[in-house]
Amino acid sequence: MSFSEFYLDKNPLISSSDEGEPVATIFGIPFDSTHSYKPGCRFGPNEIRDAFNNIEIFYSELQIDLETVNIEDLGNTKHTVVATEMLDMLKKITGELLEKNRQLFFLGGEHLITYGTYMGFPKETGYVVFDAHYDLREEYGDTKLSHASYLRRIVEQRGSDNILHVGARAFVKEEMAFLKENKIKTISDKEIRQGIGPQILKDHVSTFDKLYQF
Repeated sequence: MSFSEFYLDKNPLISSSDEGEPVATIFGIPFDSTHSYKPGCRFGPNEIRDAFNNIEIFYSELQIDLETVNIEDLGNTKHTVVATEMLDMLKKITGELLEKNRQLFFLGGEHLITYGTYMGFPKETGYVVFDAHYDLREEYGDTKLSHASYLRRIVEQRGSDNILHVGARAFVKEEMAFLKENKIKTISDKEIRQGIGPQILKDHVSTFDKLYQF
């Protein structure tokens, strides 16, 4: 039995064509155990599916109707409130699916899930995150495995060479110190307003064969 078969519950699913090779593979991660404001993003995967199944999904620029393409939906991961269990599960599933050379989409779920999914990718994979916060705290809520510290955990294990952070506008002193010490590349909210963000982003992603975007 594969990790996908063991850890994923194939209900509910989005509606799509079942003809031809899948153009993308998706699965949901209903996890929000380290939330610090309001719980609820664990319901995100199913809400996204509900929206997909109930709105027009024809994309005029590319002349594509998503209902006519095969999108492989593997369902949601088994529910757990234990962060270490969730991270181990995601790393195993992601690594297994990447061996099939699939384009992957993850439906969350809080930010900590990225620590599990991204670490399932090869080390040379580029990473771009669009977020108002850096999530570089040493710990938050008395835990190091938090939505507010996941990116710090990634940097500690893989370094910062492949990372680009876009749009931070709120952070604490320790995050800025860690950012500068590890020379993490950024596009600030000011650079976005100045209109130079797109070129910085283009230059960054052009250096990678594979890219993870969050």
